[in-house]
Amino acid sequence: MIRATAEPDGGRSGGRVATLLAAVVVAVPLGACQAGDDRAAGSPATSTATRAEAVPGGTGVDLASGRDVATGIDIPWGLAFLPDGDALVGERDSGRVLRVPGEGGAPEEVYRVPGVVAQGEGGLLGLAVPPGSDDGGPVYAYLTAASDNRIVRFRLDGDAAPEVLVDGIPKASVHNGGRIAFGPDGMLYAGTGDATDGGASQDPDSLAGKILRLTPDGDPAPGNPTPGSPVYSLGHRNVQGLAWDDEDRMYAVEFGQNRFDELNRIEPGGNYGWPEVEGRGGDGEGQFVDPLIVWSTDEASPSGAVVIGDTLYVAALRGQRLWTVPLSGGSVGDPVDELRGAHGRLRTVVEAPDGAMWLTTSNTDGRGDPRPDDDRLIRFPGVGP
Repeated sequence: MIRATAEPDGGRSGGRVATLLAAVVVAVPLGACQAGDDRAAGSPATSTATRAEAVPGGTGVDLASGRDVATGIDIPWGLAFLPDGDALVGERDSGRVLRVPGEGGAPEEVYRVPGVVAQGEGGLLGLAVPPGSDDGGPVYAYLTAASDNRIVRFRLDGDAAPEVLVDGIPKASVHNGGRIAFGPDGMLYAGTGDATDGGASQDPDSLAGKILRLTPDGDPAPGNPTPGSPVYSLGHRNVQGLAWDDEDRMYAVEFGQNRFDELNRIEPGGNYGWPEVEGRGGDGEGQFVDPLIVWSTDEASPSGAVVIGDTLYVAALRGQRLWTVPLSGGSVGDPVDELRGAHGRLRTVVEAPDGAMWLTTSNTDGRGDPRPDDDRLIRFPGVGP
């Protein structure tokens, strides 16, 4: 078993939900301790699941035909689409929500989320728009406030204060999680971080280091592993990517500490091992769920994830590349890195209503090397039937 070592990070901090409550086949060198998870380049990744062959001519996106649709955005993080095809992008530190036309154009501020306290990796993080919404919303946001991380809901066509749906998610300067997404079942899923307290990831009564499954009103969703609890899976270090394939199988990517970042298939009630295990456990006891794929931390630091057609796309920050993982019948194929160094640090990938993929860079966050007109949104057209 590969056990984690201590990392010299900072501390942590407690709404409706809050009160309801590997044996790896290649050697990867141990890196220096990281001060946070937004940590570029490395060696080949290792698939640890049944191999799926890439399908020639399969559906996905054309990575050779990317074009900027918006530039000059200050630390974009969350990204979601309205029914009319326009995109909403959130700026992490300012708390601004910008609207970008679906065909591209100058971003326009349409909302500023109050109460955002940007420190370290915290701030205005994930955005989500539920199915059946209109162009005014509602819009959901995961944000770092003065004492915690929380999930709020607001409309773009009014001046009412956001409604707090979930609070008490532990915060720290790093490991705040922050990705939210509506699943195929219409429920709201949220990836949280351990807020530098690894033990909280194994505590079923803590909201830290978990994937939460909630109703659109922020209550624990019916059918969760523990009735009345929002916890869907536990033992996570810092989940920032959530995705589903066309058979409704759920995937999540998360940051490891010094050795291995992970792609996991998420099962209800699954325990993914942190802080006891980083990467694969390899103890044969079945206590923890092993990842499908592990990467070294210098080639990944995965943040956003999306399935388009028969491919899972993963945006890498420190790795400065886009990982593509072929999917077939629940199996994953060998990951291939694309766009290495072409756009710098990559944060978020989302499918647009027309089947294109939009990608955000993250070069203005203090850990990247900003290029002219950074940060930017890049559109890659869809291909295949």
